[in-house]
Amino acid sequence: MQKKYLLAPGPTQVSPEVLLAMAQPVLHHRAPEFAKLFEQIRQDLKWFFQTQNDVLVLASTGTGGMEGSVTNFLSPGEKALVVNGGKFGERWMKICQAYGVKVEEIKVEWGHSVRPEQVEEALRKNPEIKAVFTQASESSTGVAHDIRAIAQIVRNNDDCLMVVDAVSAMGVFDIQTDHWGLDIVVTGSQKALALPPGLAFVSVSEKAWRRADKAKNSRFYFNFKKERDSQAKNQTAYTAAVSLIVGLDASLRMLKQEGLQNVFSRHRLLAHATREAMKGLGLQLFPKDSPSDALTAVVAPEGFDGQVIYRDLRVKYGVTAAGGQDHLKGKVFRIAHMGYTDVFDVIVGVAAVEMVLKGMGHSLKLGTGVGIAQEILLKK
Repeated sequence: MQKKYLLAPGPTQVSPEVLLAMAQPVLHHRAPEFAKLFEQIRQDLKWFFQTQNDVLVLASTGTGGMEGSVTNFLSPGEKALVVNGGKFGERWMKICQAYGVKVEEIKVEWGHSVRPEQVEEALRKNPEIKAVFTQASESSTGVAHDIRAIAQIVRNNDDCLMVVDAVSAMGVFDIQTDHWGLDIVVTGSQKALALPPGLAFVSVSEKAWRRADKAKNSRFYFNFKKERDSQAKNQTAYTAAVSLIVGLDASLRMLKQEGLQNVFSRHRLLAHATREAMKGLGLQLFPKDSPSDALTAVVAPEGFDGQVIYRDLRVKYGVTAAGGQDHLKGKVFRIAHMGYTDVFDVIVGVAAVEMVLKGMGHSLKLGTGVGIAQEILLKK
């Protein structure tokens, strides 16, 4: 028998409470019971996003929310600024280009966060830019960007929207949607909300809705104005992912019971313990600055294949983490600590890394990283 441990940066672990909620008989998406549930969820999502904006619920992954954040607010031929510091920065570029939006790119070396002054300079050179697209947490590299500082710059441009992919950030660290002036914020169900994949959530500001009235891009399923009108009546425009939404209600209730600041503190502690444990094993962290509390990206020791480390974690010990993407494949492995995770998930992950590396012939003393993590976690 081999027990399975899910420590990947998405999908993440799902709690028994949420699994049991989703195991209930399926509601009809037009039934009064669903409308009542959806009304509560709409209010709880405002709490989660720290906003007074409506938060749209879409039956899709986070990429659907990203796509709709382009098509509903920009027209073909308009310019957008994209911060490209990893695979998901590239995704913003590809979506924009697919819909005829002209992209001005800030190319950020993988492992680094964007400097806010780079955004400021790009906007000064291109005053016709209509939106800035960036990640809050770039999960391909384990780096967080300074969304608050970037938003302060974008707010000085009245005709420019601040659009944030917070798929692996929302619910991990503090993102103050309204206070920071974030116009569009996207997240997904399979990260810190600790649900299966299949739901995207998008907060839209009044400034962005005014832009939507002018946008001329094609859209049908991801028609945010149609969704806004339907969801104001506690319905979705099309068939809702009802079982996931029932699970979402359970997840949000658990998060509210814990409290947002406690949620952020938990993620910060688990991330700190994981990073220090990896460093204690003599391993190098991939982020050069601003590591994300959602996951830890670790450079494979010289002469060792990161993909083999990732494979052996899963095959030998049942621990599913993640390998590197694109040119980082084989060079890094990634361990997540977001969502339904606690101190012993970190202990399991660190111990499994030690055992895999020892088994591959890497020189280390078993228990070193675990001991470091335990000392940190004991002091919480």
